[in-house]
Amino acid sequence: MDDKTLYQTILGLAEPWQVVGVELRPKEQEVWVRVDAASGAVLRCPECEQPAPRYDQAEERRWRHLDTCQYQTILLSRIPRVLCATHKVRQVRVPWAEERSRFTALFEAWALRVLRDCSLAETAELLGLSWDEAAGIQRRAVERGLARRTEEPVRVIGVDETSFQKRHEYVTVINDLERNRVLWVGDHRREATLAAYWESLSPTALTTLHAIVMDMWDPYIAATRKHVPDGISKIVFDRYHVMAHLNAAVEVVRRVEQRELNRTDDKRSQQLKGTRFLWLRGRKTRTRAMLNRIAQLQRSGLKVGRAWAIKEAIVSLWKYRMPSAALRFFQRWYGWAVRSRLPAVRKAAQMMKRYLYGILAYTKRPYTNARSEAMNAKIQEIKYRARGYRNRDNFRLAILFHCGGLNMDPR
Repeated sequence: MDDKTLYQTILGLAEPWQVVGVELRPKEQEVWVRVDAASGAVLRCPECEQPAPRYDQAEERRWRHLDTCQYQTILLSRIPRVLCATHKVRQVRVPWAEERSRFTALFEAWALRVLRDCSLAETAELLGLSWDEAAGIQRRAVERGLARRTEEPVRVIGVDETSFQKRHEYVTVINDLERNRVLWVGDHRREATLAAYWESLSPTALTTLHAIVMDMWDPYIAATRKHVPDGISKIVFDRYHVMAHLNAAVEVVRRVEQRELNRTDDKRSQQLKGTRFLWLRGRKTRTRAMLNRIAQLQRSGLKVGRAWAIKEAIVSLWKYRMPSAALRFFQRWYGWAVRSRLPAVRKAAQMMKRYLYGILAYTKRPYTNARSEAMNAKIQEIKYRARGYRNRDNFRLAILFHCGGLNMDPR
């Protein structure tokens, strides 16, 4: 088998394309493979796929292909142009690469596999690319995947924010909680940010929504109320976010009480010391010894013991499946919380009452943002691996590339 036939087979070329020359260039450590369309072959318009006569040939172009041993393989070709009766002069489509790409489809497919496990800088170094070339491959892949994504009905959406840079710089991330994928990424966490996403959806997609899980963030609530039909009834506030507010209230009570006991030289200050994480432990991670310690501290009359008991009692709210029963339970719990003489607990209870409509929605739509939080952790890992992003657009592309569930394979 001669070298032309070898590369014809490796490249998978079919009529009218053929390898017309192979040149080994040891100095550059490259193999140049020249490809051309056979003279007299039937060429087709790239727009309508109808046969059209050859018009002329463009200037010679280069494409990087998969390496041949330790040598880079470079495809060179002067692509013919045709004169179509409908679309006038058009350059024919080549089978080995996508339009405007400087790399063959097989090389881009390999680069995408590397990009899934490496940062842009690492990929560029491994494959002998510039940073801009690696970024261009990633950008085209995301654009290709988004173009292929059809408007599938999405029932449950998670709205979350993740940090972009320090100084409270955020991006808003929209997740499909049933398919566990990122749908959209927008700058900041403002009302206009989420409004832009709602405006990008069709009326059918908006009415298909069954639940919108979010934190108790007023800009997101306002955008949903304005742009989603009956949106306020579809909002479900994340139960873990609600519990985080109560845990914060318990921690405030503990810190204030610790300072008071230290100031008065109360012997209970030594008992309370070092118990911060004891009060914040979840039910699944507590041991019997921890529960015995909490019971002992409660018997000593510590305020934090009362705050902890109030916080633990509200956990039962998430077990109700009838809104009326859940409302009656909350009203009893709320009376206990506001009469507790614990300002931090009272403030958290009042906050819950203000957003009660979305908390009680959990009874009919028991969804949480747990998957969004897991996705957030993955996004932060991507950011750490890249040593941060200065460009919001590059950050958005990286999130969609790794977390979008897109079909990005080149043609």
